[in-house]
Amino acid sequence: MEDDLKTSMQDIGKKARQAALELAVSSGENRSRAITLMKEKLASIKDVLFKANREDLKEAEADGLEGPMLKRLTINEKVFNYVLSRLTALATLDDPLGRVLEGFTRPDGLHVERISVPIGVIAVIYESRPNVTPDAASVCIKSGNAVILRGGSESLRTNIVLADALREAVTEAGLPANAVQMVRTNDREAVTHLLKMDQFIDVIIPRGGKGLIRKIAGGTNIPVIKHYEGICHLYLAEDAPMDWALDLSVNSKCQSIEVCNALETLLVDAGAADRLLPELSKRFRDKGVELRGCAETLKILMDAVPATEEDWRTEYLAPILSVKVVNGLAEAVRHINTYGSGHTDGIVTKSLDKARRFVEGVDSASVMVNASTRLSGGGDYGLGAVVGISTDKIHARGPVGPMNLTSYKWVAYGQGHLRE
Repeated sequence: MEDDLKTSMQDIGKKARQAALELAVSSGENRSRAITLMKEKLASIKDVLFKANREDLKEAEADGLEGPMLKRLTINEKVFNYVLSRLTALATLDDPLGRVLEGFTRPDGLHVERISVPIGVIAVIYESRPNVTPDAASVCIKSGNAVILRGGSESLRTNIVLADALREAVTEAGLPANAVQMVRTNDREAVTHLLKMDQFIDVIIPRGGKGLIRKIAGGTNIPVIKHYEGICHLYLAEDAPMDWALDLSVNSKCQSIEVCNALETLLVDAGAADRLLPELSKRFRDKGVELRGCAETLKILMDAVPATEEDWRTEYLAPILSVKVVNGLAEAVRHINTYGSGHTDGIVTKSLDKARRFVEGVDSASVMVNASTRLSGGGDYGLGAVVGISTDKIHARGPVGPMNLTSYKWVAYGQGHLRE
């Protein structure tokens, strides 16, 4: 059986490599048409998709999954419509391939250009969220890359229905069907084989918890685009307007608690703590959020839970928020750079100078000025769909859209030029 699985995974890799070569010379129009067809195909199989998702959810509940985990598995009307809207936006973006990134003519007349090209074959290994399937497939197709998808076992039925529809769209657009392939087994050894397929796979993108990402990054020689955690901060400066402070804090934390760009630590300037914290506490109490505060916070909010050192390092993904009073912008930046994960951090202020110093000082993939941390995603940045969010600094950082799944090649145009 093990040899059969290895052979099967090798076959997927070979097919992906061949499809990538064909995609590299495909037109931007065909790739955009494939994404438009993806939307149409998904709309046409909505009832089948929802039925498969209900079956996955029923089995997941029987296996003991609950709360945020079940929510991540769920495809409802809101999630489905959001997926379709991302495909619509992605299809209209400019072609990321064939762009002249720089070009110049040498004194001897040799013309040199650096142009964008696909990476090749992308493997996306992910847990729980089946909406990753259309996101990853569409971003890879848009950027001319073949994709191998390995979703979580808890959503296999849903993912297979999605992948089959996406492959139909790709084929109908005149592109190779094997540009989108789904690993259709729950056997964990399939991932082990993927990690060893460096002759076929150019990049791996894991989506899931720290355990999954560390296992993948530590178990392969293939480059990995990753982020381990989303420990996101919002700093309320001394001059933060009350309405902005309240609305942005609550939206950052509560709009969707279980996602990687949800707020986990709120930093409040000492000069604004007495003014802001009582009203913030009421807002969060109404939302069912537990506040865990530093000693200064507890002096103002008697009902807050004392925070520990571990709280500053924790991605809760739950209705819990750590709160710390800081003495000025410099301390806020130090705290973020010490405890943060480099994902998304923001400031609320009316001062352009404070905003500038915060942006320059915080070492994060996304920095928000007077905006919710929940906006640090592909759709809200105008990227359409994204395949993930990276806290790496090489090759991609922040939301990973089509432009981030390209490499480049140098092209030189001569007229019989020789090396002297």
